Amino acid sequence: MQYIKRGFFGNVRNDVLSGITVALALIPEAIAFSIMAGVDPMVGLYASFTIAVTISIVGGRPGMISAATGAMASLMGPIIAKYGLDYLFAATILTGLLQWILGIFKVGRFITFVPHSVIIGFVNALAIIIFMAQLPNFIGEFWPMYLMVAGTLAIIYLLPLVTKAIPSALTAIIVITVIAIATGSDVRTVGDMGEIKQALPFFHIPQISWTWETLFILLPYCLALAVVGLTESLLTATIVDEMTETKSNKNREVRGQGIANIITGFFGGMAGCAMIGQTVINVKSGGRTRLSTLVAGLFLLFLILVLGDIVKQIPMAALVGVMFMVCIGTFDWGSIRTLGTIPRGDAIVMVLTVVIVVVTSNLAIGVVSGVILSALNFGWKMASLRCQDHRDEQGRKVYRISGQLFFGTMMHFIELFDHHADPDHIVIDLSASHVWDHSAITAISKVIQKYAGLEKTVSITGLNKESQRMMDQVGFSGSSSH
Repeated sequence: MQYIKRGFFGNVRNDVLSGITVALALIPEAIAFSIMAGVDPMVGLYASFTIAVTISIVGGRPGMISAATGAMASLMGPIIAKYGLDYLFAATILTGLLQWILGIFKVGRFITFVPHSVIIGFVNALAIIIFMAQLPNFIGEFWPMYLMVAGTLAIIYLLPLVTKAIPSALTAIIVITVIAIATGSDVRTVGDMGEIKQALPFFHIPQISWTWETLFILLPYCLALAVVGLTESLLTATIVDEMTETKSNKNREVRGQGIANIITGFFGGMAGCAMIGQTVINVKSGGRTRLSTLVAGLFLLFLILVLGDIVKQIPMAALVGVMFMVCIGTFDWGSIRTLGTIPRGDAIVMVLTVVIVVVTSNLAIGVVSGVILSALNFGWKMASLRCQDHRDEQGRKVYRISGQLFFGTMMHFIELFDHHADPDHIVIDLSASHVWDHSAITAISKVIQKYAGLEKTVSITGLNKESQRMMDQVGFSGSSSH
């Protein structure tokens, strides 16, 4: 009972209003993504309903909105083109199953390996993509469209100065819709995006051949869908954590995304994941708990079944204005100001992440590329060794090594020593270093062997406990003598 009270009834008024706002913004997005995937608009609408309702119960990030998304839709076109709609439903089910399995293995922890520069690049790229996605709505439009967009933005930003009782985005949609209907403005509406059928989703087992051959046909597509969906969902959850200063269960979110997609595949929907745009709308409208996500899904179905004729008359200008607000609120403007002050490597990674995501429109490729670039940048920094040498009171030459010893510094380490010119007794001081892997141990062994071949003695000093333990495991004595 405490879970239900806290999860669904801790912020009722704001959650209901924010959920209604999100539902209105979901409709054109779901229709657009359906068209992108090459399916009937109802496939995207049904998916948005079932995913939102399911994730509100089984997800790990309260207040986050999941539904049909462009990132997933872009990967579904080939399935529809080659195999047909039922294979898309089957792929949705298999994608969910893969995600659920990954959740069981707790892959959510790997979000901690995504550097902050990549997360900022991801956020900024999404803001740019959302902005660019609105531009086609201006094609062929005239000044009434521009006035309505401006009016929407004015209401969104000015109304909170007067009252915060109602989400400004919801107010803007309602006011602009009333104005458009009252004036008979000839502007593009939601109804122009695609046909909205007033019908319930129904249980449907995909009519395909359930064989190993079919599995191997779908598996490559489903793996890509699973990875893209989880990448966007986990990053969005991380962003909401920061926006709301709360924590979330990432592994539960991974399992929840899987369960939501499995159910969606059986109810005529396509695979989806978290939506950063709608999530930002929800959070900025006051949505915080699972109730906001549940209301978004349920009200979306209510709009389809009961208010379909009214929904069709909502001007796209109002929804474009709301999405512009999302772009402005999502983009990390501070990252531009600090671009010249943060480490150059991090700045390059951030910019390249933005460029790759925007150019490819593939979030997973952009994020993975950013992580790889960050790893290379980190490896480059760690691959620098410093060496100071001197003679001690006993006449031995002491090499004091500073830096990390691993596969990336192996060759550099070997080249630090002057084997022939050095005296008969050498000390390698590793008190300012750390031995990380077998490559490092091999490098130390090679140095000792070279000195041993010249009948010189080498002593290793300063090893910390972890380094000593690793060297002991391979039977390394740490010294040589003739």
